[in-house]
Amino acid sequence: MDLMEKLTILADSAKYDVACTSSGVNRGKSADASGMGSATACGICHTFSADGRCVSLLKVLMSNMCVYDCKYCVNRVTNDVPRAAFTPRELADLTIDFYRRNYIEGLFVSSGVIINPNHTTELLIKCLEILRFEYGFRGYIHAKSIPGTEPALVTRLGLLADRMSVNIELPSESSLQTLAPNKTKQAILAPMGQIHRQIGENKSELVKYRYAPKFTPAGQSTQMIVGASPETDYKILNLTENLYKKYQLKRVFFSAYIPVVQHTLLPSLETKPPLLREHRLYQADWLLRFYHFSAAEILSEETPNFNPYLDPKCNWAIHNMHLFPVEINAAPYEMLLRVPGIGVKSAQRIVAARRAGRLDAMALKRIGVVLKRAQYFITCNGKGNAALHATRENTVRALIDPAAYSVGVQQLSLFDTQIQLPVEEAVKCLATAM
Repeated sequence: MDLMEKLTILADSAKYDVACTSSGVNRGKSADASGMGSATACGICHTFSADGRCVSLLKVLMSNMCVYDCKYCVNRVTNDVPRAAFTPRELADLTIDFYRRNYIEGLFVSSGVIINPNHTTELLIKCLEILRFEYGFRGYIHAKSIPGTEPALVTRLGLLADRMSVNIELPSESSLQTLAPNKTKQAILAPMGQIHRQIGENKSELVKYRYAPKFTPAGQSTQMIVGASPETDYKILNLTENLYKKYQLKRVFFSAYIPVVQHTLLPSLETKPPLLREHRLYQADWLLRFYHFSAAEILSEETPNFNPYLDPKCNWAIHNMHLFPVEINAAPYEMLLRVPGIGVKSAQRIVAARRAGRLDAMALKRIGVVLKRAQYFITCNGKGNAALHATRENTVRALIDPAAYSVGVQQLSLFDTQIQLPVEEAVKCLATAM
């Protein structure tokens, strides 16, 4: 099998892993101008960076041969798929060749478990050593840590990679035992805890000695599969919040389960991926990280799943109308963040602008506030929009999320000229959740 055939198989096998994101690293050329490549803070991934640039990386597996039998995984040992494996030299040469052709800016590398976790990690380390030391590659590298790897090997890998991820995969230990019998909760959380501790220790070392080797300078992330097991959104969101608090993860990624193998413990192959659920989890994750929400405010045991028609922030606002309207010229920053239509930047601009004078609706529009949503929850100088009839139905109509149509609640036709908003269904859903 030639190199391009291997690349075709292993790049396709890697597409189910979404735990890669911007690098969070700012490393240019070395002082003596040696080496090649660079990793910038705006990130390297198959997405758009914070400054609007489209950046790319080579996302590939070292091997899709795996001794584990995770029921949800296309690469499980009992699944009949084409198999391939790179040698460390082949993958390193391929990465450098693609970089020199300006195809990529970095590397995301993972692997199936070859023989055992330690052997697999040693292969990953060898590949990264060739890139870093032989080629002098200073670009972004994201490496997956294999659960069950010895701590010494995790340390070596962390000194070569910019970011590491240990995928938690499933939201509960019982689901892990059922669908991934070769993995344990402890095997996943142990390297996650080790990486967290060593990142903290490394920061202290860098304070004392600026040339100390950096350990995973872009932090760590993880991924959860959504829809392969029966956990509720509340369970997933609580786990997400705890992971952020305990391990200071940079990101928790959610991957809607795509049925790729037939198994009695999994959804059938005809089941559509829960894309709307994944979308809602990312919205809630944003609220946890930037809007000072807690998981218990977004969902509860009584309402354990997301509203299909309203995004989590709007859903919270509708259920807490007693807190509104808020006076835009007096409300604290934390309360501004909770107003639908006001984002982090808009809230910061409001706080800064009102030091110079009182704000009205036109000023809010110039700042970037989405008044179509916010007008139901705010007053300016004690006055609301007199033209509004802020009934519950009108408010829900204004807040219905268009994503509910594009990713699963309603199948749209290319020839639809007008979308009929299911206001009655949305209000009924709210009433059921209260």
